[in-house]
Amino acid sequence: MPKSVLYGRNSLEKLWEQSKKFGKRAFIVTDTIMEDLGYVERCIQQLNTKGITVITYNKVNAEPTNIHVLEALTICKEGKCDFIIGLGGGSCIDAAKAVAVLYTNGGEVEDYVQKDREIDNDPLPLIAIPTTSGTGSEVTSVAVITNKRTDVKMMMKHPSFTPQVAIIDPILTRSVPPHITAATGIDALCHAVEAYISKVSQSLTDVLALSAIESIMKYLRIAYEDGENMEAREAMMIASLQAGIAFSNASVTLVHGMSRPVGALFHVPHGISNAILLPTVLEYTKGSAVKRLAEIGRCLNKDLYSYCDEEVADYTLGEIKKLCFDLHIPNLKEYGIGELEFEKAISKMASDAIESGSPANNPRVPSYDEIKQLYRECFHYKYEDSIKTLGD
Repeated sequence: MPKSVLYGRNSLEKLWEQSKKFGKRAFIVTDTIMEDLGYVERCIQQLNTKGITVITYNKVNAEPTNIHVLEALTICKEGKCDFIIGLGGGSCIDAAKAVAVLYTNGGEVEDYVQKDREIDNDPLPLIAIPTTSGTGSEVTSVAVITNKRTDVKMMMKHPSFTPQVAIIDPILTRSVPPHITAATGIDALCHAVEAYISKVSQSLTDVLALSAIESIMKYLRIAYEDGENMEAREAMMIASLQAGIAFSNASVTLVHGMSRPVGALFHVPHGISNAILLPTVLEYTKGSAVKRLAEIGRCLNKDLYSYCDEEVADYTLGEIKKLCFDLHIPNLKEYGIGELEFEKAISKMASDAIESGSPANNPRVPSYDEIKQLYRECFHYKYEDSIKTLGD
C-alpha cells in the first residue's frame, strides 16, 4: 500500500501538497490522451505555481514496453528529477514505476523479472494518479511491461514498485469512453475474482475482493451507460483500489496468466483480453472452486442461501457472463485476430502463460495442452449461448 492515499472529488488539487516533500523537479509519465484532456497541463500549472519544475514524457501507450521505459528513464536522468508522477491508466503508472526503480538501481526492465536483480536502493518517490477504474496499479507492488525483443509481458513484483502516494480523483474518470470503462472495469472484476479464488487468498484479501465484486457488479453497467454518473464512477474507483490491494496480496490466477501473452503478441488491451478469457476460465475452474464461486453468488444475491453451492456457483458464472454480454465484450475472433495467425501463436502463448507462474495459483491447475484448448475456446466464445438462469 502507498504511505498516503488521497481520495475524493477534486483531490487532484492536492498534488502540490504531496509533491513539495519530494523536491523541486517533477517528471510526469503519461500519454497524449491525458495531454489532450488537459490533465497534464493542470498538473504542470499547479506545480509551477508552487515553484516546482516539470518535465514530461508522453509516449506511453496501452501496452507499455521496455523501450518506453528506457526512453523515459533517459529523459528523467537528464532532467535530474527528484520524483515521478504517473498520470493516466495502469500503463502510465506501470511505466512510471519501472522508471522510478531503474533510476536508482540501474539495469534494464528484464533484470527485475522473477526478482533476478536485487533492489538495494529506494526508488525515486512516485505519485500515482489513476484516470481509469480497473488496474489498481496505484496501490500495488506490481508493474507489467512488454519486452519488445521477445514479445513477452514481463511482470515485476517488489515492494519498491509501490507508489508512495496515490491520488484518486473520480472526476478524472468522467471522460473515459464506454469501451474503456468496460475493459478496465472487467479488469478490476478479474483482479477481485481471481484474488478470491486464488490458492493463496487470505481473510483480509477475501473481504476486499468480495466488496469489490459486489460494487463492480452493481455499478459497472451504470458507469458504462452513463459516464457522468458520479456515484457509479466513485464506486468503481473504490472497487478498483480494493481489488488492487486484494490481488497484490493474494495474487492473480489463470485469467491473467493467459491474458498477458495475448496482449503481448496481438496487442489486445489488457482489460479486453482479461474480459474475453474470464468466462471460459471460470467454467474450466468451477469444479475446483464451487464453494468460493457460491460465496460470491450469495454476496451478490442474499436470497440464494437456500440453494446448493453448485447452483449458486452457476448463478455467479451466469451473472458475470451477462455483464460481459451487456458490455459488448467480443471474443478473440470478433476483436479482429486472424484464426490462422492465432493458431500459430497458441503454443508460445501457452508456454508463456505457464512460465508466468500465475496459473499455478488457480484452484484447478491446467496442463500445457489444456491451456492451448482454453485459448481455442476463447477464440469463438459466445456469451449468449452459455448464459443460464438459476434452476436451468
